[in-house]
Amino acid sequence: MDARFTRGKSPVLERALGRPRSELSLAAFALLFSELVQYCQRRVASVAELQARLAQLGHHVGLRALDALVARERPGRRETKVLGVLLFVKGPLWRALFGREADKLEQANDDERTFYVIEREPVVNTFVSVPRENSSLNCAAFAAGLLEAVLGAAGFPARVSAH
Repeated sequence: MDARFTRGKSPVLERALGRPRSELSLAAFALLFSELVQYCQRRVASVAELQARLAQLGHHVGLRALDALVARERPGRRETKVLGVLLFVKGPLWRALFGREADKLEQANDDERTFYVIEREPVVNTFVSVPRENSSLNCAAFAAGLLEAVLGAAGFPARVSAH
């Protein structure tokens, strides 16, 4: 065997495949997300369009995140119940994407098909400065698009909105 392959082992090759460490800092996420919002803001004319664009980008992220997390967290197992998927979203998915679990998962009193994933201080709203003319902007539309994609790809099509 060639000497270049047997010398020293790379630390990257020795890492476990199961659960990689979260190596992205909150500051890096905040900078990247605020740039994403600014990028979208320059290409739209209204707050509603901006929220729709953020939801669309969240949709793309959600599809990719679901594949990676299901393979890591639940190999060979698929959720078949709505509550199971929502608990997966509240726990492992939210933790992997935003660094902590969502605060609450509630079901609406008046409608058995309506659920709320409650995040008191969404990370996506924390570091974005909103000018007065766009005071109705809610950057949590990104998380809503992400959640809608995850539920749709898991076999539970849903309409998700951020409040």
